[in-house]
Amino acid sequence: MSTNANRQFLLRARPEGRIERDHFDFVESPVPEPGPGQALVRVLYLSLDPTNRIWMSDMDQYMPPVAIGEVMRGGGIGVVVKSNSPRYEPGAHVVGLTGWQDYCLADEGANAMSVLPADLPIPLSTMLGACGMTGVTAYFGLLEIGRPQPGETVLVSAAAGAVGSVVGQIARIKGCRVVGIAGGAEKCRHIVEDLGFDAAVDYKAGDWREQLAAATPDGIDVNFENVGGEIMEAVMARMNLFGRMPLCGMISGYNSGEPMRADFSSILMRRIEVRGFIVSDFMDRFTEATMELATWYLEGKLKHEETVVEGLESAPEAVNLLFDGGNVGKLVVKVS
Repeated sequence: MSTNANRQFLLRARPEGRIERDHFDFVESPVPEPGPGQALVRVLYLSLDPTNRIWMSDMDQYMPPVAIGEVMRGGGIGVVVKSNSPRYEPGAHVVGLTGWQDYCLADEGANAMSVLPADLPIPLSTMLGACGMTGVTAYFGLLEIGRPQPGETVLVSAAAGAVGSVVGQIARIKGCRVVGIAGGAEKCRHIVEDLGFDAAVDYKAGDWREQLAAATPDGIDVNFENVGGEIMEAVMARMNLFGRMPLCGMISGYNSGEPMRADFSSILMRRIEVRGFIVSDFMDRFTEATMELATWYLEGKLKHEETVVEGLESAPEAVNLLFDGGNVGKLVVKVS
């Protein structure tokens, strides 16, 4: 990688379905110079998440859409290479919104990047996954909105993915019975044998509805929803009275171009508490969650799963793994 150029993906067009490389311009720009109170950061790992697809669209969302011609928004981890700020020491690792590029600027404003502790006993990429924003999403969505109690049944969709795999493990730590929905026999085996789920449902199998019924004989108390669509409807129909449903995502519809709809009769008849959330809702408590997640990780109670794709240039194609079911755990790009 040249130290004189900054490779960047600029959004050229808004995808109508599957994300293609043609939706971006891949350009080289001069490496930016940090101004007062700023630092130059070389991006090491880029986080790929379903929300990338939302940011590319002009749908109603929790942040402004990425404008045409702007650097594609994305989270990541980098290292400070030059600094005009006491907050960012050269050599320090930082995490935040880096964008899909080789270099970015960190500043001291409202969107300042977080500085990771020196000599961190956890791999850097784990700070994007189980001990990072992904883990924090699982932590607050399950514990604050789902409020699982020992002995209850917790179900999570996209259970082999980044958030779902952490949700299931936290639920087990809290003494719950955990059922995961995943695509394919190998992913179902993985979440049961490797991650400790009590049961798995293969949504790619023709009898997935029968599998769901068999895996939840006493109903479902908490449904951590990542997928939406007919799977969500089938799960809601098996929820117990006064169940809780943290709504984290509806990934099955992000590439379809169709609005997500659902039969809400189960919500009424079973008095299900449904709450959509974005991880930034809990921003003032991130440290609390990260500390507990890191403790569980170091104690061996929480496993970090990841799929690593090499090279920044691979990002547009790699992000589709999220929607094709091609990743296990956290999906990251190793930029350099």
